Amino acid sequence: MTIPRAASPGPTDTALADDFSALLVGIQRLVRRKLRQGQVEPRLRGAHVELLRLVMDTPGLRVSDAAKELCLAGNSVSTLVNQLVTQGLLQREVDPADRRAARLFATDEAVERIGAWRAKRAALIETVVADLSTSDQAALAAALPALRGVANGLRAQLGEDAR
Repeated sequence: MTIPRAASPGPTDTALADDFSALLVGIQRLVRRKLRQGQVEPRLRGAHVELLRLVMDTPGLRVSDAAKELCLAGNSVSTLVNQLVTQGLLQREVDPADRRAARLFATDEAVERIGAWRAKRAALIETVVADLSTSDQAALAAALPALRGVANGLRAQLGEDAR
């Protein structure tokens, strides 16, 4: 005999947590694969895109602050920075307040590439959502506050400020 799932899952619903996590990872993977189709410039890894987006949102960010924000080791971010500087997508400048530290700035090419990627991603998701039924679109919109709550809960567990 199969026991039906509760209509309103409790906080310890392992199946919900597992389904949710798998769907998030799967959706992200599918979006990346679709966006890579027809791409002519060298592909950027996810960590490169995350770092570029962060630097674009916070020009002059220090490497140590980027590492903290991305939850990565400082040497890992330094490696990413070196790779992006070599590709001409990131500029590293000496921090006038601390000559030992570097401040990061996205180049015009990086701004253009990330902007194009964001526009392509938005158009893709907009098309997919438009194909959903009206009730599914409403359910998706209604779920956004809960999804933000999940993100804030994860940040809190990492000791970060909620955004």
